Amino acid sequence: MSKLPETLRDNVRLLGELLGENILEHEGPKLYKKIEEIRALSKSISSCENNDPGPLVKLLGELEDKDILPIVRAFNQFLNLANIADMHYFSSSAAEDNDAIDALLSEISNEKGKDAVIKLMEELKIDLVLTAHPTEVTRRTLIRKYEQISNSLTDRSRADLLTYEGDKTEGKLHRFIEEIWHTNEIRETRPSAEDEARWGFAVVENSLWQAVPDFIRHFDRLARRRLGRPLAMDIQPFQFFSWMGGDRDGNPNVTSEVTQRVILMGRWKAADLYLNDIIQIGGDLSMHAASDELFAAIGKTSATPYRDLLHALRDKLKATKAWTQDTLDGRLLPEPENIIHSRDELLQPLLLCYRSLREKGFHCIANGPVSDCIRRVYAFGINLVPLDIRQDSDRHVDVLDELSLYLGFGSYRDWSEDKRQAFLLEQLSGKRPLLPHNWSPSPEVNEVLNTCRVIASQPRETLSHYVISMAKQASDVLAVVLLLKECGVKWKMPVVPLFETLDDLDRGPSVMNQLWQMHWYQRYAGDNQTVMIGYSDSAKDAGKFAATWAQYKTQEKLVSLAEQYEVNLVLFHGRGGTVGRGGGPVEKAMASQPPGSVKARIRVTEQGEMIRYKFGQPRMAYRSLSNYVAATIRATVNPSPGPKEAWRELSEEMANAGLQGYRNIVRGHEKFVAYFRSLTPEQELNKLALGSRPAKRRASGGVESLRAIPWVFAWTQVRLNLPGWLGTLEAITYAREKSPEVLDEMLRHWPFFSSFIDLLEMVLGKADAGICSNYEELLVEPELRDLGEKLRSDLISLSQEINKLKNQDTLLQGNPMLQQNLNVRKPYIDPLNYLQAELLKRERKSGEISPELEQALKVTMAGIAAGMRNTG
Repeated sequence: MSKLPETLRDNVRLLGELLGENILEHEGPKLYKKIEEIRALSKSISSCENNDPGPLVKLLGELEDKDILPIVRAFNQFLNLANIADMHYFSSSAAEDNDAIDALLSEISNEKGKDAVIKLMEELKIDLVLTAHPTEVTRRTLIRKYEQISNSLTDRSRADLLTYEGDKTEGKLHRFIEEIWHTNEIRETRPSAEDEARWGFAVVENSLWQAVPDFIRHFDRLARRRLGRPLAMDIQPFQFFSWMGGDRDGNPNVTSEVTQRVILMGRWKAADLYLNDIIQIGGDLSMHAASDELFAAIGKTSATPYRDLLHALRDKLKATKAWTQDTLDGRLLPEPENIIHSRDELLQPLLLCYRSLREKGFHCIANGPVSDCIRRVYAFGINLVPLDIRQDSDRHVDVLDELSLYLGFGSYRDWSEDKRQAFLLEQLSGKRPLLPHNWSPSPEVNEVLNTCRVIASQPRETLSHYVISMAKQASDVLAVVLLLKECGVKWKMPVVPLFETLDDLDRGPSVMNQLWQMHWYQRYAGDNQTVMIGYSDSAKDAGKFAATWAQYKTQEKLVSLAEQYEVNLVLFHGRGGTVGRGGGPVEKAMASQPPGSVKARIRVTEQGEMIRYKFGQPRMAYRSLSNYVAATIRATVNPSPGPKEAWRELSEEMANAGLQGYRNIVRGHEKFVAYFRSLTPEQELNKLALGSRPAKRRASGGVESLRAIPWVFAWTQVRLNLPGWLGTLEAITYAREKSPEVLDEMLRHWPFFSSFIDLLEMVLGKADAGICSNYEELLVEPELRDLGEKLRSDLISLSQEINKLKNQDTLLQGNPMLQQNLNVRKPYIDPLNYLQAELLKRERKSGEISPELEQALKVTMAGIAAGMRNTG
């Protein structure tokens, strides 16, 4: 069996030992001995061929109530510490990514020529959209402490450490773990939308603010060394955006007022960070030699020309901070002239300094903090993360229906699509206002209109796209454009349809074809269009394989249509953290895209806990940015081949078989809803206060109204991982029986399919039918258990099918690092699962449990999420 790399193994052992010392010191030898007994037994069971959990379940069942909370806290914290060691190890190997990009550029240069590579590097645009989906279980207080532990591991790895420095570092690690042990790991209150936005700003401040210029600096060095020339200063390989405070889809807590405050908060934080940079740069630029252009700008001869030039910018940033803070505090003052309104106001003095320094031969100084700040301005703008606004299409229909009834036009909702389009185009082409001054709309409709008014009132650069979730028709796009116009938006805000369900994905190309045929819309959108592909809801609607194939086909058709209309299409990928919601390694995701769908430009959501895993620390962020660049360049220059006709035909038939298999269970099985609700902690997840958004789009409704995140979270907790694989057994079985040779060819030669199988194997490798069976035994009524037996049997059969397909004996045979990671975590996750099932049983039987046991239940949820490395 493969072992973890020595450094990673040593750090996992060290952090585990320090945690044990803390528990021994603060909880006493009796509890420490009990924890060690559970861990040792769980480890021995995990490593046995006959892994009968009976002795472990019996041992856990004999625990005194007072010991359960500290025991689950111990296992939870070990899993968090193992994750820290993981992240530290992979961030420390970032040099591998540098070498990978260097080798890739060399390869492309030999094929395409140096000019083509420079052009590609300068055209690269990767938009990363930070979203506040409620999947981040860990409190921000603990996240900061985990970052301190990671930094201490970096310090400890230095080769030049003196003995006292090593002792000091180990002492700090012990202190941080002691602080963690005495900190409540569960939030007491649900975060507000503004809290979520603050967390997003903190990721920029603490990590991306440093990682982005660091990466671009290295990218530029590669161009100089490999291609013989520098990159342009205005390159924007990365821009960052946010849904935090802008995403109101099904979230009544995100109001127009919240959106306005979040924009102001972003402007304050951006001004604060830029001000710190400008103060530092002013201190650095003490030289007196400057260009005539710079002296002309300050209007005088000076011994400190650079500082004089930057003095005005410093004052503007201070004024921006003061005005935004006054406004946030409720002092409603007019927006003054002497504050930052646009990116150019930041760039012009900085670029002038840069040009002057280079003209005077100060090249190293020019390429230092001045360049870093310029690159930050291009990446983060005037509010760090310009907001997308997202709203459900039906909310716009509500506005127009209420308005049309008031005006005596009849019910907009009852109109045909053709009639809706005709009405909307007439209003968009006309000059007369549509909204009556004396109209008093309902509160829900007024909120939609107020959001559009906020868009109109804010600097254009603080906003990005308007995303329409559950978009179904061309009228959904036109409706948003009309509402923006009526509310005073003067600029052509890009409107993005989000196609989410299977039917909507199938209909998406037809919708865009209609829009691109409209002369009015062509004038509005110009040559650019962003279309968002929904991964979460399509998988929940149709099952993983049918949804993945539908997403691929939709993207293919959209790319072809965009080329036909000469439109620059950007595909916006709404991926989650889990495979069930479109997650997975970025390299596999990019390699599996249809040919022609990347073209050096992508837009992707980064959600929940994945933001912390990818971007929470500067070195990890650097590595993640490297991965995105390498994958995007490779997908642009050497896109994966499209499917052969035989592959396409078989995939279509597999999708139909998978869709039927999935829906026969989720929609067609009379016991499914009752089984889901009794087996999983779906109802109890609300105890975790994960995010500002409700778990359901509608207060009433069953599984169909449940959001994809809690849907995936619930199945992950019981280790069945159903959303990531249900329906796939039927798809693969069908293919094996009909065309085994074609199936094998698809796996060997089609990255789309091989990536799907690799991700499916990861889902199956994290599942555990035995753990799930224990939940069923404790929580599910006997008359429902035949469904559970079928699902677990399908899980095992699918695992066997994957092993046959990949010609291997066990799952993850080709990914020993992941397998060993899972093996290390299993002795800690399993006891949490068994205790969670027991606590759920007690609570449901009596209607309540003690506060200590309820806290223990919540900790098990957080611990399992940490151990599985994702929630929703």
